[in-house]
Amino acid sequence: MAKKVLVVDDEKSIVKGIRFSLEQDGMEVDCAYDGEEALEMAKSKDYDIILLDVMLPKMSGFEVCQQLRELSEDVPILMLTAKGDAMDKILGLEYGADDYVTKPFNILEVKARIKAITRRIRKAAAEEEKSKVITAGAMKLDCDSRRVFINSKEIALTAKEFDVLELLILNQNKVYSRDHLLNTVWGYEYPGDVRTVDVHIRRLREKIEANPSDPQYVHTKWGVGYYFEYSGEK
Repeated sequence: MAKKVLVVDDEKSIVKGIRFSLEQDGMEVDCAYDGEEALEMAKSKDYDIILLDVMLPKMSGFEVCQQLRELSEDVPILMLTAKGDAMDKILGLEYGADDYVTKPFNILEVKARIKAITRRIRKAAAEEEKSKVITAGAMKLDCDSRRVFINSKEIALTAKEFDVLELLILNQNKVYSRDHLLNTVWGYEYPGDVRTVDVHIRRLREKIEANPSDPQYVHTKWGVGYYFEYSGEK
């Protein structure tokens, strides 16, 4: 699917050049020539990236950037700033821009910045998606739906059992003391003691381990606490 790009600049010759070059790469390009027009277009259409000049009629690029961020925290914004004006670059980033290009610029640099931003977004999205579902051996833990499966069969865990397992699996090989687990999962105000942790670990093992006395997921570091490490089939 073609990337949808909004180019915002009051210099029509610059807009024309950017538009032509990006369309040559198969992108779908819309153009706006002042801040108010840019905001209206951004409200009516979803863009994959916005190229935004600092100096604009009616509203400055900084004001537009700030309002764009109120509309969407995700849309990438590439600011076009005056040559050598460090303050423009700093303000642009503070107002929510992802990157900047200084004028006069080479269109190849603009394309390179667009590609770099796109790569970062794809990588971040992939990592976020990956973090939502964690697999270890036959176990699959879905953080969003708070469901756990062993060999594709759902295991019914209580809320606190899931909380303990999620904390351990998200921090694999990190040993948590019973006190640390109690304070993190149950909170400092919880009136119970560390035996609560032991009971939940035991019940959790009974549900997820083929052999609870010889676990392959949730292990004990004697005298220290508990940790998650997939040790293979037993």
